[in-house]
Amino acid sequence: MTTTAAPGTAAAPPVAAIGADRMRVDAPLKVTGTAPYAYEHPVEDPAHLFALVSTIARGRITRIDAAAARALPGVRLVLTHENAPRIRVRTDSALTILQSTEVSYRGELVGAVVADSPQVAREAAGLVRIEYDEQPAELGFGIDDPRSYEPRRVNAFRPGAHERGDVDAGLREGIRVDAEYTTPMEFHSPIEPHAVTAIWHDASALDPRATRLTLYDTNQGTGLLGALLGPVLGLLPAQLEVVSPYVGGSFGTKGWPHPHLVLVAMAARLLPGRPVKFAMTRQQMFRSVGHRPASAQRVRVSADTEGRLIALDHQSWSPTARVKTYVDQTVSATRMMYDVPHLRTVHHAVRQDAAPGMFMRAPGEFTGMFALETALDELAVATGVDPVELRVRNEPARDPESGKPFSTRDLVGCLTEGAARFGWADRTPPGEHRDGEWRVGLGVASAAYPNQHFVPNRAGIRYSGGRWTVELQASDIGTGTWTILPQIAADTLGVPVDLVDAEIGHTGLPWAIMAGGSVGTYDWGDAVVAAATRFRRRHGESPREGAHETATGRLPRGARGYSRHSFGAHFAQVRVSTVTGEVRVDRMLGVFAAGRIINPRTARSQLIGGMTMGLSAALHEEGFLDGRFGHVVNGDLAGYHVAAHADVVDLEAVTLEEHDPWFGRTGAKGIGELGIVGVPAAIGNAVFNATGTRLRDLPFTPDRLFAAWEAPSPG
Repeated sequence: MTTTAAPGTAAAPPVAAIGADRMRVDAPLKVTGTAPYAYEHPVEDPAHLFALVSTIARGRITRIDAAAARALPGVRLVLTHENAPRIRVRTDSALTILQSTEVSYRGELVGAVVADSPQVAREAAGLVRIEYDEQPAELGFGIDDPRSYEPRRVNAFRPGAHERGDVDAGLREGIRVDAEYTTPMEFHSPIEPHAVTAIWHDASALDPRATRLTLYDTNQGTGLLGALLGPVLGLLPAQLEVVSPYVGGSFGTKGWPHPHLVLVAMAARLLPGRPVKFAMTRQQMFRSVGHRPASAQRVRVSADTEGRLIALDHQSWSPTARVKTYVDQTVSATRMMYDVPHLRTVHHAVRQDAAPGMFMRAPGEFTGMFALETALDELAVATGVDPVELRVRNEPARDPESGKPFSTRDLVGCLTEGAARFGWADRTPPGEHRDGEWRVGLGVASAAYPNQHFVPNRAGIRYSGGRWTVELQASDIGTGTWTILPQIAADTLGVPVDLVDAEIGHTGLPWAIMAGGSVGTYDWGDAVVAAATRFRRRHGESPREGAHETATGRLPRGARGYSRHSFGAHFAQVRVSTVTGEVRVDRMLGVFAAGRIINPRTARSQLIGGMTMGLSAALHEEGFLDGRFGHVVNGDLAGYHVAAHADVVDLEAVTLEEHDPWFGRTGAKGIGELGIVGVPAAIGNAVFNATGTRLRDLPFTPDRLFAAWEAPSPG
């Protein structure tokens, strides 16, 4: 690799930027509080919005009395369906708000108050009186629900059902496990709430290039907002400017435009020239910005006495909102994980009068592999085969679903390396390892996440003032994008990484997919490599001031002939109190085959972060939807518990050396979702090893352990 010095500087020694352990370049801004988040962008004389939400799950508005609110000094606007601008194009049914009196779920946005201060706006909102004609709501779901239907497609465009072989005949053979598993609704709850500052400009609607609306928004990608939100507001893509350089966490909730953006844009349109700010309360975030839907799953699996799988039937039931369909791809990973000749996987959805769900870190794979990997542990117990060995014995040579060869697959390496590092050989039979009131156990589960490439990305390289800038509409939601994109560009350009900057999070830059589905590193990175390669080819070693090139990243030719996934294995040690029923995780190890690692520090951070979220889901997180009234009972961080520092003790993530050319030119794979998949199953399997008690419902709370201990023994 050659290294080019900036004019007037000495040549730097050739140092590889990719693979370097580099601190996040945005860290100083964030820890000092100087990174401008969506609500903090300085604007002149802002107004402040507070949302009005429905208090029924289904029905219609019959009367709105806003006289008291309008009379309050400082109130500038009361926005309802009676005065809201008309929506032009309905790109997303959930974004179609304030167009009628209909109410589709409790917590739906039905209006807003805008005032000179957030305090006045909130007080005035409390003075608005809304009357309803309430209708009976349908809520709740379950396995074999008579209202369920089989969707043709689920999230990520995955088929709703897949079957091969003769499953029913296969289940009549060998040793069999038949069990049901549930996961609750879960909420993203990032530190930075959903927030936006909107400015409607006095520009001609006939000028397609004039910016009519500017949004300082917190999101996972500015391009998608333009595509979905612009038509709703009657704007062409160039007329909508979105700025989102820094995002305080997301986990999926900011990956799709939500109704509050339409609400604030409408208010700004009715108050042209005056910025309108809105930051959701924590309670509002539990109502209308998505969540991981609950699931109920049934797994039936059979194997011979050696633990080799014969048949597997994995089916899932989950709710979906009546106003907008969303179904996680819960059983899709089961189709390719193991070598099983007879397999059936089916998704079932049940419509209800509740807020729409949406993707949350590792959607589908997280939920489905909790059931699959727990069932495999039960099968290991039933056959007497070690859980690690059972998984190794069922390793497929090719993708069982598609028949394609794997681009790279080192699940066996993850399992064997993890077992050696974790001390798996010292594992005792269930219930035998005791330490006073505590029972100690070890558990294991596999992890996988697919390549989610959907569309090509573009990137630009610009040279100015002796520095290079990589440009694209990427987003950094805490994943290290600000840091790794310059590393990829520097490595391709052959220049020191300290001479490369990034410009991201703004419409007008080359189009890029949102930060989600673990696509960022390999999809954006491929576009950056393409742009840097073109830049060097056209401008050589001594580019002129202002030199600039853009290029499109594309899948390697022939990539669709391979099954492309990241893989990993989780090992957990838990302690279970026989006095309180409390489960504590002493230590966890994740071993991952995730392609070429661009930055070991940010990669480890992502994997450890995923493992922490998985631990939190295993022990604490559980949203309760009131089946009578349609609201989330514990809709704030006082009632919705997440893991605290004391819950996270000894977590370690290890990556195996791997290079996957079929993900893109960087050789990297996705890791953001991989770290969370399989974690609850590993912890639950460790609970069984510690106590001999099997828990099949998340989370593993003391009440569930006591209920299991007090239940009569089968037979």
